[in-house]
Amino acid sequence: MNNTTADEERILRVWTPIILRTILVAAIAILLVGLLSTAWQSPGYYIERFHRLQKYGHPQYRDTIVTLVAASLKGEPRPIMTLGLMVLTLVPLARVAFCFLLFLKERDFTYVAFTAYVLIGLVAGVILGRVG
Repeated sequence: MNNTTADEERILRVWTPIILRTILVAAIAILLVGLLSTAWQSPGYYIERFHRLQKYGHPQYRDTIVTLVAASLKGEPRPIMTLGLMVLTLVPLARVAFCFLLFLKERDFTYVAFTAYVLIGLVAGVILGRVG
């Protein structure tokens, strides 16, 4: 095995779990900050929001990433929690993407096709969940 192949193997087999765990820990930390911020600033926020949803229905507005980040930096609980959930969504996406790269490297085209199918489904789900 040459040096380039060994480096690729190390990246895919050793660093993949480290990267995935780092994303997971970051998501948990963001969600905890959001929960603590909610408990500290406005403990009744979600109950009030639930009652508003019951009375008026689902709000039709969508926040952009920029507005979520800006509101999170101001310490607003809901955008912090939303960003935490978005980061948490990266875990399965990253795992499937790394598997796709591994199967592609090993030239196992049956698994490349299956993994590409799953990856397309995950990405489509994220996009459709954001749009619809």
